[in-house]
Amino acid sequence: MSARAESLSTTASDLISLTKPRLSSLVLITTAGGMFLAPGPLNTVRALVTLLATAGTVGAANSLNCYWERHSDQFMARTRNRPLPSGRMEPSVALWFGISLAAVSLPALALGANLLTAGLGLLALLSYVLAYTPLKARTSAAMLVGAVPGALPPLMGWTAVTNVLDAGGFALFAILFLWQMPHFIAIALFRKEEYAAAGLKSVPLERGDESSRAQVVLYLVALVPMTLLPFQLNISGSWYLAAAVVLGLGFLGLGAWGFFRRLGKPWARQTFFYSLIYLTVLFAAMTLDRVPRG
Repeated sequence: MSARAESLSTTASDLISLTKPRLSSLVLITTAGGMFLAPGPLNTVRALVTLLATAGTVGAANSLNCYWERHSDQFMARTRNRPLPSGRMEPSVALWFGISLAAVSLPALALGANLLTAGLGLLALLSYVLAYTPLKARTSAAMLVGAVPGALPPLMGWTAVTNVLDAGGFALFAILFLWQMPHFIAIALFRKEEYAAAGLKSVPLERGDESSRAQVVLYLVALVPMTLLPFQLNISGSWYLAAAVVLGLGFLGLGAWGFFRRLGKPWARQTFFYSLIYLTVLFAAMTLDRVPRG
């Protein structure tokens, strides 16, 4: 491979890494879940355009987040090798890449889905970049702000089909919103030193480990009954209900075990990994046991 071709390949790889592909893939899964679960016909072209435009919007938000946090990323093991903190890319490239992605993706979302879904996408982008990102260095309450754009994708998938905000869409939003709390707190617990070195605020740093473990339990107490709503709203059936109860009690039991035993980093890592399995299986059960629309 020539030096020029190798340079282009590296640049392309770095641009893709700015979009945080693993995080973006989770967003697309929940967006697709929202579309599939929504009442009404699912047009194939609309579904594809919605997913591609959502991917572009999420990629734009993540790229602008990388631009904003390029200095603090140097102090965290999981982020220091990103293109900006490592010095492989000029900051202006990431900035304009993110802006360009947003400029293409949001109009595509409006044309391919509807204005309501595009408006939710714009809200997700702005709240993530202009609210959550700068607040991370000021207060642990940024976690709550950041959970809003994190919970919007399944609602966007829902509105792409229905073009309305209703109880079903908000139920999916609420599940994702509450799920993020124990997920984020667990990360902040086992990466506490890295957060401190980067100058980022977190619940463990501001409130302590005991309060963090208590908050994990409290959010799980709220999450478990919230996951029953898709059954109550006739979105998914009894098999989903059984899965939600078993998964939820397992999650709550893990959280309570850590709280009462005052467990540390190994427990926090287990909680983090369980949260990923939990969400994946929960949404799989929700979609596989979807109640047919008449």
